[in-house]
Amino acid sequence: MSGQERTVRLMKTGVSVYFSAGRKRNEEIIERARRAGATMAFTSMHIPEEEGVDYERDARHLLSLLRDAGISLIVDVGPETYGKLGCKRIEELADLGITHVRLDYGFTPEETVRLSKTFHIVCNASTVSKAEIAAWRAAGADFSRFAACHNYYPKQHTGLALEDVRAMNDRLSAYGFETIGFVPGDGELRGPLHEGLPMIEEHRGRKGDVALNMLEAAFAAGCDCVLVGDPDLTDASWERFAQVSAGFVELRCELEEGYGYLCGQVHHDRPDSSAQIIRSQESRTSLKPARSIKPDAHAGDERAAGSIAVSNSAYLRYEGELEIARVDVPGDARMNVVGAVCAEDKRFLPYVRDGFGFKLV
Repeated sequence: MSGQERTVRLMKTGVSVYFSAGRKRNEEIIERARRAGATMAFTSMHIPEEEGVDYERDARHLLSLLRDAGISLIVDVGPETYGKLGCKRIEELADLGITHVRLDYGFTPEETVRLSKTFHIVCNASTVSKAEIAAWRAAGADFSRFAACHNYYPKQHTGLALEDVRAMNDRLSAYGFETIGFVPGDGELRGPLHEGLPMIEEHRGRKGDVALNMLEAAFAAGCDCVLVGDPDLTDASWERFAQVSAGFVELRCELEEGYGYLCGQVHHDRPDSSAQIIRSQESRTSLKPARSIKPDAHAGDERAAGSIAVSNSAYLRYEGELEIARVDVPGDARMNVVGAVCAEDKRFLPYVRDGFGFKLV
């Protein structure tokens, strides 16, 4: 597999914007999101705490900012929403630039399918039933125009279990739905509770691990798109968000002398991922050193989880291939053990898979 033919896994990423934050604050968030590679945003007009908001004026401004940033907006829509925006019919929301509408209630199957010809329909992934899906199908639904978005859960202990999200996503993906989920932010947290807005309850207690939560939501829970539910991130987490949007994550490591060439480059795991090791697609081609790699003093060392190893010349045409052990694996004299991923970043190893990337730093 050449560098030109490598398969790269990209996941959609996004943010949440709230009208009560005000114009200036939303301008700042949207600009940061644009720079960080976000392609989706979520907002709701069903939030009781948002008082004194001129939705018609502010929505038009918000939508123009998102359009200029190349970010699509998912809007929670009920029968009263379009009135807030100065529209007489829901179809008029398209004239404002709204492309995705999240319908929670008040629409018949026939109305939903009719609206799907104008908008991408986003249903509630956590509550949509087989009967509803069957009714949409009977009404002629094209599920390529449908997505399923989970809720976020402000109140402690009310979030979902990861395995339950996975089961729901597997079922919805089988119908052809795109699946969307949330992780909490770690900067400004949304009120009134200010305790984070996770989809998965476990994420509430590790708000600072934004990238880890995003990768877990994507690779373990099966979400095609991952949004930050809270309004903002810390500077460090915006940087991590940008990496995930670009399809890689940084792994801090220590390397033996002579193997520094492995650092600073983005590698990608093979799309046919191994359960035991990460294999760099690039290491035998575009990143292979000019010199031959001879067996060294660490050839054949046992490889604990997080160990970084390079195939030496005894591995013939596999010479130069970079591997990172996900789990403990036996030693092999054809592999030089050249370093290790730092303990804290070993948590990322289960999710660097299926063509996703990593950069050793």
